[in-house]
Amino acid sequence: MSETWTVIIDQLGVPIVLAPMAGGPSTPELTAAVAEAGGFGQLAAGYLSADDTAARIAATRAATAEPFGVNLFVPGPETPAADLADYLTELGADHELGDAKFDTDDWDAKLDLLVADPVAAVSFTFGCPTTTEIARLHAAGSEVWVTVTSAAEARVAVEAGADVLIAQGAEAGGHRATFVDRPADDATDPLTLLALVQILTAATDRPLVATGGLITGAGIAAALAAGAAAAQLGTVFLRCPEAGTNQVHRAVLIEDNPTMLTRAFTGRRARGLRNRFMIEHTATAPAAYPEIHYATAPLRAAARAAGNSDEVNLWAGQTHALAPELPAGELVRTLAADTKSALESALSRRIQPC
Repeated sequence: MSETWTVIIDQLGVPIVLAPMAGGPSTPELTAAVAEAGGFGQLAAGYLSADDTAARIAATRAATAEPFGVNLFVPGPETPAADLADYLTELGADHELGDAKFDTDDWDAKLDLLVADPVAAVSFTFGCPTTTEIARLHAAGSEVWVTVTSAAEARVAVEAGADVLIAQGAEAGGHRATFVDRPADDATDPLTLLALVQILTAATDRPLVATGGLITGAGIAAALAAGAAAAQLGTVFLRCPEAGTNQVHRAVLIEDNPTMLTRAFTGRRARGLRNRFMIEHTATAPAAYPEIHYATAPLRAAARAAGNSDEVNLWAGQTHALAPELPAGELVRTLAADTKSALESALSRRIQPC
């Protein structure tokens, strides 16, 4: 294995990576706090312009001298208007909708920014950049991390030149990182994290960052024991004071409420706390991102302003109820200590040969 693939991970004080949580929770303060505690912080640049991304990079650099990463959404194809019509009519009967527009999330401009003003790593969600795009980032001095959900996606990322694979299990909160969001009627069972890590460990020699449902030291230890080099956590940081999590979201995170996968809010499968909107609209929501994301933006904003948790996306992983309310640095240190204890406890158990 080339040492250049693991420079960042090898230098981490603790094997903890902050998940990039777009749409509010990701802040320079949270990224810096995780980095200062010995983990690897990532800024979410999804939904941001290149100028806004540059401002957040600058704010993070002002808060820490430690390395950090930036996450980009890989743009997909535009959805034909005819595929949106029925769902927009359904939603429009009861809600004010926004323009169901298509855009590339300022992809080219953000890539240019990160080549001109590089960070330690650039990670990708919703697909894999081209070999040429990865080469540009490598030439600028950045590692390239690609989020994958299957062995097939991992092969594409490795062939394109990815340095690290973020293995996202089905337990993860927020959007599924699949390269192609399957049709709404596709019944394929997504891989859970431990299954995926084992599969990818056998399929590739790239280092793996495991993500999905990891919220305790014991969970991190399990992922490391299965073959991951580090663990990426998101939901556990949502209650940190440094996170930009909105108050409606914060208030319901520790409730004993199940999660479910839905396209109802954005047109792309994502895991969140089950609420009325998801129950009523998941079955009819098409695979149409980012058009549905923009269409539902006004109704989600109105729900947040009204304190209405039934009509807003409450992204969270399956273990959300275990999330503590701690400053990010203290949380990282606690998780690191608990991970070490869990690994030592597992090693101390006697396993008798058959």
